[in-house]
Amino acid sequence: MIAPDALTEMIQAELADAQVKIVDRTGTMDHYTVHVVSEAFADKNPLDRRRLMHKVLHAPLADGRIHAMDLKTQTPAEAAAG
Repeated sequence: MIAPDALTEMIQAELADAQVKIVDRTGTMDHYTVHVVSEAFADKNPLDRRRLMHKVLHAPLADGRIHAMDLKTQTPAEAAAG
C-alpha cells in the first residue's frame, strides 16, 4: 500500500510542473486512477508517456505497493481543451 499523497510527491519530484489527481479505486490503497498533467508529455506518444510514468513510479510498481493503475497523461494544452 502507498498513500495517494506519497505518489503525488514522487511524481512531482520528477515532473516539477505536474498537476496530479489520484483516486483510490478500491479503498485498499493499491488500485489507483492517476491523472497527470505536465509539459513533460509534449511531443511524446502515448506509449512513451506511459513509459515515463512507469519509470517515475518504478519502485511502488515493482514492490507491489501499486497493484493496478489506470493512467491518464496530458499536456496542459490537452487538459485545457477538455
